[in-house]
Amino acid sequence: MYHEMIIAGHKRQLPLFPITDDLYIAGFVMFGDVEITIDAASELLAKAPDFDVIITAEAKGIMLAYEMARQAGGADYVVARKGPKLYMKNIIETEVDSITTDHIQKLCIGDNEAALLKDRKVLIVDDVISTGESLRSIETLVNQVGGNIVGKMTVLAEGDAADRDDIIFLEKLPLFNADGTVK
Repeated sequence: MYHEMIIAGHKRQLPLFPITDDLYIAGFVMFGDVEITIDAASELLAKAPDFDVIITAEAKGIMLAYEMARQAGGADYVVARKGPKLYMKNIIETEVDSITTDHIQKLCIGDNEAALLKDRKVLIVDDVISTGESLRSIETLVNQVGGNIVGKMTVLAEGDAADRDDIIFLEKLPLFNADGTVK
């Protein structure tokens, strides 16, 4: 089963995957989709508030954050990593329970990332916002280091996320029944 939609001007067939027996989601993966990455970045930037630095969660939002930073003239961007790396000092971390991951994850940043965020206008970006758990975790990290969140953006807002008034998105992504019909 697939859900066809237009994303940043490009038609795509998104495969449906079960989350529970009666809840399916459409799998949107930007990895390897250069057209959507470039064009979604451009469309999001056209809607973005003034910002100094972009932050995203590892891994699916990385190419979007990079492309938005590049198109914005070389803005800084930060990746909240799924685990500490040897080069990270004074690690700040938070937990996230994402709908698309089968276990609790951690997101973390170190001194270098914290310095890029502190006292700056921060734009949070991701490929899909669904339950908002990853978004909340990133907000926690930014707030802990003294960044000023000026916007939260995503390519697709899934399910109830499309009803939120605190995120900017390009397209609504519905949730699905087990037979592939929209909930």
